Amino acid sequence: MSGSQGQEPATTPSRGADARAPRRAEIERSTKETDVRLSLALDGSGAGERSTGVGFLDHMLDLLARHGRLDLDVSVRGDLQTGSHHSVEDTGIVLGQALDQALGSRTGIARYGWATVPMDEARAACTIDISGRPFLAFSAALPPGETGGFDHELTEEFFRAIANAAKLTAHLEVQAGSNVHHMIEACFKAFARALHAAVALDPTEPGVPSTKGTLT
Repeated sequence: MSGSQGQEPATTPSRGADARAPRRAEIERSTKETDVRLSLALDGSGAGERSTGVGFLDHMLDLLARHGRLDLDVSVRGDLQTGSHHSVEDTGIVLGQALDQALGSRTGIARYGWATVPMDEARAACTIDISGRPFLAFSAALPPGETGGFDHELTEEFFRAIANAAKLTAHLEVQAGSNVHHMIEACFKAFARALHAAVALDPTEPGVPSTKGTLT
């Protein structure tokens, strides 16, 4: 018998270690205006509790978690006596920071994602590139006003905060609609679906999907 028989062949990792590790993050951010605590798992099912003090934002985060397949817990205490701006924007900042941390080196991700989502008479489209270059292009004719404590203009501020903190490029457009609740809901669902596709692990991608070798 050959002396080499019975030896185990040498093995090498098929992909970067962080592509297989749990993609999770926990962030706490306190300022004189808000206290935000957030935990995130990219490979989830929509589990978690969202309590921001802004009822409509809680509803939108529920949608984001469910359609983005994110396990997401959010707790926010903010200076709501001045309005919801600080709470909404800071929630977006911390969610973006958590996405950035959970994605790690970006090894093995699909990188790009897009979705068009109808909500009754409304329709929104979103494209995402986890590029390392923060940018948001937002186009939506949202009427002034507020729904459930959420100023409609804060839709853009929320997604800009995510894009900047997560270092991703996002194009988000409301293509149709007359009911502002439906229009904003379509935005959140389209973003969630596009994000889910972009952060997905691609079994054919052996490294970071960039000719530069980095997306951070």
